[in-house]
Amino acid sequence: MRQFPHDFVWGVATSSYQIEGATDADGRGESIWDRFAATPGKIADGTNGNVACDHYHRWREDVELMRWMGLKAYRFSVAWPRVFPMGRGKVNTAGLDFYSRLVDGLLEVGIEPVVTLYHWDLPQALQDKGGWASRDTVSAFVEYADVMSQKLGDRVSRWITHNEPWCISILGYANGEHAPGIKDWGQALATAHHVLLSHGQAVPVIRANVPRAEVGVTLNLVPAEPASPSKEDQDACRAFDGGFNRWYLDPLYGKGYPRDVIDDHVAEGRLKSDTLPFVRQGDMADIAAPIDFLGVNYYNRGVIRSDRIPEAQNAPRTVHVSPEKTEMDWEVSPHGLTQLLVRLHQDYKPGRLYVTENGAAYGTTPDADGRVRDTKRVHYLRTHLEASLEAIKQGVPLKGYFAWSLLDNFEWAYGYQKRFGMVYVDYATQKRIPKDSAHLYRAVVAQNGLDVELAA
Repeated sequence: MRQFPHDFVWGVATSSYQIEGATDADGRGESIWDRFAATPGKIADGTNGNVACDHYHRWREDVELMRWMGLKAYRFSVAWPRVFPMGRGKVNTAGLDFYSRLVDGLLEVGIEPVVTLYHWDLPQALQDKGGWASRDTVSAFVEYADVMSQKLGDRVSRWITHNEPWCISILGYANGEHAPGIKDWGQALATAHHVLLSHGQAVPVIRANVPRAEVGVTLNLVPAEPASPSKEDQDACRAFDGGFNRWYLDPLYGKGYPRDVIDDHVAEGRLKSDTLPFVRQGDMADIAAPIDFLGVNYYNRGVIRSDRIPEAQNAPRTVHVSPEKTEMDWEVSPHGLTQLLVRLHQDYKPGRLYVTENGAAYGTTPDADGRVRDTKRVHYLRTHLEASLEAIKQGVPLKGYFAWSLLDNFEWAYGYQKRFGMVYVDYATQKRIPKDSAHLYRAVVAQNGLDVELAA
């Protein structure tokens, strides 16, 4: 029997801007994603999150879907500008009350609320003052974390400070693919530091407000392998792992910023010297505040080939990318998840681990009979759950799995072109249809194991 531990937490994950809509309802302020999506050319299909899945008005229906799936937990994020329309200062009670109602609704049906404080929708008012590149945003975030944990802490025990600091800093401030659309490596590196610092400073505040709190942070991580044994590929892999993974993991676990990556940034002209100008005394200790768990978002591995020498001069490839890809053009590599979880356990000993996101984009639509036969997602889900179980068998303290995502939704710079949901959303009517993957997940949760089959 391929069974999970009896106390394994089965959940799904969403984020506020991707599903809520109601961007001008009940006093919500503007976010950087509102501004970014309104800028011509930034979103592939020219859409925005103004309506999205209308979860703000339809949350009861979505909670009922989760109850039907038998889920134990729901990871959602709070829209900071709903609570602080200007980023700090006056609290918007109507925004707070929405999340309070959602938490109560989840608890009524036996689903644990897991709150992510920041999933990318920074109040535009704070961006106008420098955003995450400004140290002032650190204190604004801590104030926000204080208010949210005071308001919900009597009912919410599991808290995630940030979702994917790499995306916040690199996609938002280095290459401009995401809001706020800035292309400046100096700001990107400062942003990464300030996000990590705000996390570390928020941890004791949440603990003070919620004595039974479990506090963590979620990183998107990509296990990397060199494409060949050549020294060039080995070094390219080291640099990739350093910039993508270790730059965020090492400070969280008291190791500071990796020296080799600092040297890379200096060599590339991203830093003027190996003295990081945004780091102040005490920062690194704050960032390394002890946490109860690490959230892991996994989608694909990296097979790294050096671009410093011509292909013909490099060694023959010995590691090849699988031809199986999702519609994001991401390699399907379940083994990478096992590899990543084992590495985290061995190298960082974070204690409890949760897969806080794992999923795939496939554009399957309803058949003539109304059924959504998302066969590829079913296969993806099965194989990645098998990879999770294999990590547990190898001694990894993996305590839960949150599938991404409950609903098809606004997929950031892709707009509505990519569908990650286990529930199909007809955006014109807002009708929800559980896909075959939702039926599979429901069966897995009910059995707490993988020996389940779908009806043909």
